[in-house]
Amino acid sequence: MSSRKDHWEKIYQRKPIAELSWYQAEPGLSLRLIERIGLPRNARIIDVGGGASRLAERLLVKGYQNLSVLDISGPALEYARQRLTAQADQVSWIESDIIRFRPHQTYDLWHDRAVFHFLTDVDDRKNYLAVLDQALRPGGHLIIATFAVGGPEQCSGLPIIQYDRDKMIAELGNNYLFREQQAECHLTPSGCEQLFKYFRFERRK
Repeated sequence: MSSRKDHWEKIYQRKPIAELSWYQAEPGLSLRLIERIGLPRNARIIDVGGGASRLAERLLVKGYQNLSVLDISGPALEYARQRLTAQADQVSWIESDIIRFRPHQTYDLWHDRAVFHFLTDVDDRKNYLAVLDQALRPGGHLIIATFAVGGPEQCSGLPIIQYDRDKMIAELGNNYLFREQQAECHLTPSGCEQLFKYFRFERRK
């Protein structure tokens, strides 16, 4: 864990947040997918790898009340806390490597934009899915976004795995029902295009 954590801490120290390749000024597609599910505003939502993301901020504006943000990087979480100022106390901030996370509650929605595709080791993916199974309630919803087939082959100096619908279904197994997929061409702050796929699943009851 320490080497992975050290890697991301250094990434956040090198550049301002808004210059990092994955930065989104507006997490529009994630918000649309979440709104489409129709969760109540007190639903328990966790944003995995969401340290510096604006997703929690935008969900608070929409009236969601039970938000958690998990990230391996303390500085990323602190950046988001400072940006939210007084509203930061309305979010549960969790500093943890996702494959070692031990949830103390279950969630109605698990959102992951660009964490899972970094898990190139099969045991890391098994650990991630074990945490997911523990954390997401039966009937809960999963939104997971990765680099698409034909997209980047690495990010921030690390290799990734590209996914399409069939590959993601095979990874998740029979416990998850595929609901939809959406493509997004993310434009990085430096002007490069990155092709993403967003997959939405529902956990079987």
